[in-house]
Amino acid sequence: MHDDTRLIEERIQRFSRDHLTDAGRREQVPVRISAHALPGEPVPPARAIAADDYRDIEVGQSWGRAWSTLWLHVTGTVPPGWDRPEDLCELVVDLDFTDMPGFQAEALVFTPQAEPLKAVNPLNSSLALQAGQEIDLYLECAANPSVAGGWTFAPTDLGDPDTVPERELYTIRALHLQRSDRRVRELGRDVRALAGLMRELPEAGTRRAEILRGLEAALDVVDPDDLPGTADAAREVLRPLLARPAHDSALTVMATGHAHIDSAWLWPVRETIRKCARTFSNAIALMDAEPDFTFSVSSAQQYLWMKESYPGLFERIREKVAEGRFVPVGGMWVESDTNMPGSEAMARQFVAGKRFFLEEFGVETTQTWLPDSFGYSAALPQIAALAGQDDFLTQKVSWNQVNTFPHHTFSWEGLDGTSVFTHFPPADTYNGTLEPSELAFLERNFKEKGRSDVAIDLFGFGDGGGGPSPEMIAAGRRAADLEGSPKVEFAGPEQFFDRARDSYPEPPVWAGELYLELHRGTYSAQLATKQGNRRSEALLHEAEHLATLAALRADELYPHDALEEIWHDALLLQFHDILPGSSIAWVHRDAERNHASIRERAERIIETSLAALSRTVGPDDPDTGEDEVLLNTAPVVSRRGIAPYSAAPAPSRGEGVSVMRRGDRVALDNGLVSALLDGRGEILSLIDGASGREAIAPGDSGARLQLHRDTPNAWDAWDIDAFYRHVVRDLDAPTSVEVDEIAGGARITYRYTTTAPAGSSAGVTGAGSEIAKTFELHPGDASLQITIDLDWKERRKALKLGFGLDLRAQVMSSEVQFGHVDRPIPVNTSWDAARFETCAHRFVHVAEGERGVALANDSTYGHDVLRTVREADGGTTTTVRATLVRSPEFPDPGADHGIYSLRFALRPGADTADAIAEGYRTNLPERVVPGGVARAAAPLARIEGAPGVLIETVKLAEDRSGDLVLRLYESHGERARARLVLDVPGQDEPKVAAVDLLERPFGEDAPSHLASLVRDGGDGTEERRGAGSAIDLDLRPFEIRTLRVVRA
Repeated sequence: MHDDTRLIEERIQRFSRDHLTDAGRREQVPVRISAHALPGEPVPPARAIAADDYRDIEVGQSWGRAWSTLWLHVTGTVPPGWDRPEDLCELVVDLDFTDMPGFQAEALVFTPQAEPLKAVNPLNSSLALQAGQEIDLYLECAANPSVAGGWTFAPTDLGDPDTVPERELYTIRALHLQRSDRRVRELGRDVRALAGLMRELPEAGTRRAEILRGLEAALDVVDPDDLPGTADAAREVLRPLLARPAHDSALTVMATGHAHIDSAWLWPVRETIRKCARTFSNAIALMDAEPDFTFSVSSAQQYLWMKESYPGLFERIREKVAEGRFVPVGGMWVESDTNMPGSEAMARQFVAGKRFFLEEFGVETTQTWLPDSFGYSAALPQIAALAGQDDFLTQKVSWNQVNTFPHHTFSWEGLDGTSVFTHFPPADTYNGTLEPSELAFLERNFKEKGRSDVAIDLFGFGDGGGGPSPEMIAAGRRAADLEGSPKVEFAGPEQFFDRARDSYPEPPVWAGELYLELHRGTYSAQLATKQGNRRSEALLHEAEHLATLAALRADELYPHDALEEIWHDALLLQFHDILPGSSIAWVHRDAERNHASIRERAERIIETSLAALSRTVGPDDPDTGEDEVLLNTAPVVSRRGIAPYSAAPAPSRGEGVSVMRRGDRVALDNGLVSALLDGRGEILSLIDGASGREAIAPGDSGARLQLHRDTPNAWDAWDIDAFYRHVVRDLDAPTSVEVDEIAGGARITYRYTTTAPAGSSAGVTGAGSEIAKTFELHPGDASLQITIDLDWKERRKALKLGFGLDLRAQVMSSEVQFGHVDRPIPVNTSWDAARFETCAHRFVHVAEGERGVALANDSTYGHDVLRTVREADGGTTTTVRATLVRSPEFPDPGADHGIYSLRFALRPGADTADAIAEGYRTNLPERVVPGGVARAAAPLARIEGAPGVLIETVKLAEDRSGDLVLRLYESHGERARARLVLDVPGQDEPKVAAVDLLERPFGEDAPSHLASLVRDGGDGTEERRGAGSAIDLDLRPFEIRTLRVVRA
């Protein structure tokens, strides 16, 4: 026979497009429509339904200025004659759908009693009805604009309600009752399943040819002019093809319904709440129709929104959770970023999330679920495991720009050696559809084939919501046991991970961070949001510590409710499109306002606590001799020499700072560090007084401000592409220099103004950015303080602060949660080359041997490092740079424009301990407090014998028992034996238990190394008494230890 394969394939494609798309639509009946417009913010559904100004409208009516809401009241009767077994009765809605679900107009259908029924989205735009049914429904239609705009990354005015155009964006294209034919719909699903499978099979294979001929025979049987009458006959032709079982060796794909809903992104938080209601309503409606369908949802915050705003829907969710079909996963408050949140904040994501799931549903999650965050900290495995999260899932690393990650199923080993069982869904998406092309790619892509026989697929429309659709369920059912396809099994994440562990008991190990070779610009975009985050974390640390002191030493009521509320707000703002700076202007304006609220509320707690502590000292007490003292809430000695977690009078600063001017140069020296600044405001020399070692490389400088063109190929707010380094401009000479004496020290300020090159879009017409760079050196301080003040007006530019150091450093140590990571500086591999911008918390450190240079910051996360060999002397220069600010134009065209102040501490001769201390000092500076606080603010706990063991958190227990909780960690990366000395009121011989992050005793599953919790033995899993108030602790490198001091 002649080869007619292409002809038949084209016939199948044309027939499917022309005749099967509408599922045998047979009849339409109009409905009555009236409308109530809300041009501003949404109102509660009950109030909108009760409005008295609904007016009649018709199909074809335009509607919806961006971000407005239109309520539609729809009434009518489904014809009673639409009652045959093959009839499908539906309300069909088209609000001008042109895009994927979640990225444009969408709606939620309500009863007159304001109970949500189901969402209406693109690709899932109908509501099932019954013959003869009287309908009385309300549709809340959200005119959400398509901010993405085809993903051209062009600046848009749609992300800010103050700049959106006045025009209406949409037209009601359809709203009617429709009768379709069930038989035609099922034929369409059969054809799509088989045709899709056929296209994935080898062209020369027998199975592909068999399917081709079967589809050809079915098309010969079916009559396009009588689809309902001939659909069953065509399905009979296809039945044997669909009944052919999968091979025994076929991969099993465990499919779980999912909708990764971004808690904010191209829409504000207020819209996310409605997106959750729409998606969760869809899922529950699908569960009612499909008894084996399960739906997995992370983010306790999203459940809380439902409880607060949609209580009826929340109760239905609770019912489905009890059935095991609506599955809480992740154990976190939100799907947060994991690069930038601080130590305690990362822990509290799990504490808050898991407590919510336990209290509301009685569910203990065990899977960390972060499919879309922008890289994963090396500290995460330990933090997750200490919260009882044994498994980890993401797919984001599949987005790598350069290197393909070598595993899909593996053991991820963190900073301290803790491992979590990890799986990357091989479909490389969290928006799966279960279509044959997706399943075939999954199987081809799965790197553990032959070692493991199971993988997971997350199906459902995500990002902007929507969730699984009936078509996805139908596709999965047809692939359950189908020759040529992986075997699809509907299941939840727990069932998958149990099966995967059994299938692959000895997986390969990946040690260290899961660095994403993309979205590196998120370490620096939206500086105001990042500064708000860092300050909120510091204030929460202080508020909890001082409230604990006030509760234990002054009998002040501990503000559990207030602190919990503040933490929840702060954790939401660490969502992986808020803190990284990749959201619309509306989101970041809200974030800045909310961080201001967090600061205000935390400061009130601090003020109340200090007042209570002051009242503990009588007027005749000798401690009141000082009007003011310095309070140090950091776990290291403060810059002025105050002990950790203590208050004391300010010590003498010692000798002053000498200042010498030589032409345009200024020399500073305090005996511990000397610096020489040139007329450009750059450091020509920086000498460690203890060693006499010069830190600045010959011919180079420090504190150089460099401006880069920042024009990535895509994903503007997200990305910095490697070619940004090709174009760099050092800032021009300063316009002024000011030298001042301050409290025995010196301050030198250099002021700059940028100008845009002719023809450039950078800058604002008639005005450049204004920058002030200030150096301060104080008596007794081994670090040079640098402050950068910005009035930033650039567009698509990045500003770096660079230091050319005379060091041949092999690694750059960067702080992460509860420790630091060492990243190689030499670029030996493609993995090294791809890691050209990295994230650090409060410090970076480069060294030869133990000593080198530390750079601490108060709000900067993005850094890069380069190493070059000098021609003049053959020495090596290591250049460390901090990314101060960017100015991308999508999705927020005004991103980063504004006034900022950034602080740095530059310390020569620094070892790791010095770097850690500088990070704390820069972020938790001393407070000036009333003198009466000094004795009451004495530390409740202190560490002796191990300077690397730090007490990160001091708080009262979450269960409100009044127990004291201490969270400490080993910070140097080496084993440590420390003595913990307690001074807890009323506890001469305190009882101490090692607990997990949720402050629960470990019980029989206690890690074996906790056997040394107390000096005289014991397994550390129960309350134990130390010798008096001292307890000996052995910690592994970077180990986190949470201790609960049980108060009688």
